[in-house]
Amino acid sequence: MAAIPRVPFGLMAVAALIFGIVLPAVQAQAPAPAPTSDGTSIDQGIAYVLMLLALVLTYLIHPLDASPPYKLF
Repeated sequence: MAAIPRVPFGLMAVAALIFGIVLPAVQAQAPAPAPTSDGTSIDQGIAYVLMLLALVLTYLIHPLDASPPYKLF
């Protein structure tokens, strides 16, 4: 069995490291742009709609709970 010469093997190892580490970094793409909306405005809009719905339901259901002798509405 023939032994592998050390000098060419070392050069090949260094070349493989250069190709594996340095060259992919050269071809790397720019980072993605920042999102224009992170969703907080959508969440806030949904919260406002739900609060408005709760307010409307409260004023629709509350007169039904009032007893007849008081005649609030």
